[in-house]
Amino acid sequence: MKIHLLIENCSYINPNFEIIENQSIAIDNTEIIEVGDISILKEKYRPENIINGKNKLCMPGLVDAHTHTNQQLLKGRTMDEYPMIWSRILVPFEGNLNEDDAYVSAQMSCLEMIKSGTTAFADAGGVHMHKVAQAVMESGMRSAITKSSIDIGDFLPDSMKQPAETILTDIKNLYKEYNGAGDDRIHIWFGIRQVMSCSPELIEQAADLARKYNTGLHAHLAEHKDEVRYCLENYQMRPVEYLDSLGALGPNLLTAHNVVYSERELELLNERKVKIVHCPRVNFTSHGFPKTPRMIEMDMPIGIGSDGASSSNLSLFDEIRVFRAGIHAYWGIPVFDPVVLPAKELIKMITVGGAEALQFENVKGEISVGNKADLTLIDINQPHIAPTNNLIGMIVESVTSRDVEDVIINGEVVMKNREVLTLDEERIMYESKRRMKSTIQKAGL
Repeated sequence: MKIHLLIENCSYINPNFEIIENQSIAIDNTEIIEVGDISILKEKYRPENIINGKNKLCMPGLVDAHTHTNQQLLKGRTMDEYPMIWSRILVPFEGNLNEDDAYVSAQMSCLEMIKSGTTAFADAGGVHMHKVAQAVMESGMRSAITKSSIDIGDFLPDSMKQPAETILTDIKNLYKEYNGAGDDRIHIWFGIRQVMSCSPELIEQAADLARKYNTGLHAHLAEHKDEVRYCLENYQMRPVEYLDSLGALGPNLLTAHNVVYSERELELLNERKVKIVHCPRVNFTSHGFPKTPRMIEMDMPIGIGSDGASSSNLSLFDEIRVFRAGIHAYWGIPVFDPVVLPAKELIKMITVGGAEALQFENVKGEISVGNKADLTLIDINQPHIAPTNNLIGMIVESVTSRDVEDVIINGEVVMKNREVLTLDEERIMYESKRRMKSTIQKAGL
């Protein structure tokens, strides 16, 4: 039987998070059609393309469940800054981007994500998101995209504020033009930037429209204590209770950060089947330690997001390594619990959890027949990884973005032997360097 692609003689992570060796993975069109012993599949299929999987581990493509492609040209700028970075630096910067800036920034984001093993991402929105959608289409990546939604907030610059009606009309137009584009790799969502920057009317209408369009809703939520104080002072409710009163809580809602929750809020989120996303490095440096062990105990779906590159990078391998250390230090050590956040749970967060948050059909974050072929191959034949008694543990503690060799998205090879095939890396690097200085100057930073 003739097929599009065969990954030959690799190890892979099965849906139970076990390592299975000496396997091949058959891919036709956009889906995985068979996973099995190398000798059987080699005789069964006639592939048009072959990827040599020797000494490689194939794992589901990583999913960055919360990022900001508009902030890529801020890389490193917010390191060592005092709190309220988003109102002092991030939002003013985004508000000064032109269309070409947003396009190059998105290209650079996609390039970094692909080279880090990330195959899909949820963009919380910025400006000129049609240019972001174009960059994603070119890259071959999968993405859930929205536009930044800010209509209130005296502490925010006017450059990012728009009337609620304008925001929602822009998202509806973006939906009509790009939802389902790129062979259904791009989905357009509605957005709630944050409860302190969105009016009740905007939140309520965005939630209604997301249900009407049968699409997702992306929000920052419970990021820091100021948000809780704001809701209590203005609405006499905590943030989760407030969103619930406006009809925004539901299975299509992706919430980013999720740090400062009461037990009642966790129960309410779980009842409404809201998707939870943590951003470990950003949360630990300025917001705090989420109740993740409790969330796992409640069987809540949890994804991981990079939150953009303004302070560091887009590597989800780096995120889970930091996350494990922080959660163990905060929740594990005081009660002598070394498995308060197991390695398998962390890998689940950057694959299954992220995929669930993005809500694409047949993108489940696992390697099994019928799922979309979004895959990452890692070179494990290296001194910092092998030999090992626990490869799952080494993925969390030792694998880095530079160990990613090949990336497949929607059945297409987008990176082979660390060469990205869909984007012009040299040109994008040049344009990014050229624009970084001018964008910072325009924003007065």
